[in-house]
Amino acid sequence: MTRFKELVVITLLGSIPTIFFGVLLRRWIYRTIFAQIGKDIYIQDGAEFFGAMFIEFGDRVHIFRDVRIDGCRLGNRIRIGNDVAIERGVNIGALENTSLEIGDRTFLAPGVFIVGPGNIHIGKDCMIAANTGLIANNHKFDDPIKPIREQGNTFEGIVIEDNCWLGYGVTVLDGVTIGQGSVIGAGAVVTKNVPPNSIAVGVPARVIRQRCAMPETLDFTAQLSV
Repeated sequence: MTRFKELVVITLLGSIPTIFFGVLLRRWIYRTIFAQIGKDIYIQDGAEFFGAMFIEFGDRVHIFRDVRIDGCRLGNRIRIGNDVAIERGVNIGALENTSLEIGDRTFLAPGVFIVGPGNIHIGKDCMIAANTGLIANNHKFDDPIKPIREQGNTFEGIVIEDNCWLGYGVTVLDGVTIGQGSVIGAGAVVTKNVPPNSIAVGVPARVIRQRCAMPETLDFTAQLSV
């Protein structure tokens, strides 16, 4: 019955154009199907939701056209913090027994793809550029005889700490933690942990330097100020 109610509400309201009070109607009536909706939420027409009873929105969340959020499995919890913006075409799939959290003021650019079932934590003030993929599962393939699809998966999860910037087309694989304040260059494939305040690039991604002022730069600046 809950899924039927969800389908009815989203089908009736999801396609109402934004300019014809669609945002206001969705803000008001979607409260009856989601686990939580904060103040001043903005949901454009064309956004798609499954398992709304497992999805929580903070205040002033912006969700644009063609976003798809699927929390439709038991044991899931999707929590989207305050002032988060989720741009067009973002696809979030929790699968089952997934805890997925997006911290306050984080931005997801168009085409970002996030999938469990490993737990996923994206911190506060992060910028995730277009066409980035966070894949919190991985196929096992050790047995060369048995079909890969029958060998199971790993579900270690992904952590992106606060104030990280992931460039265009980055891929983050299962089991990775990206430390606070790190920058991942466009097109990188992150297969292992990245320390805080690091800049990492390449396939597979490797740290090329830390985000701290070099002594030479400090000396040069001091000389200029004399």
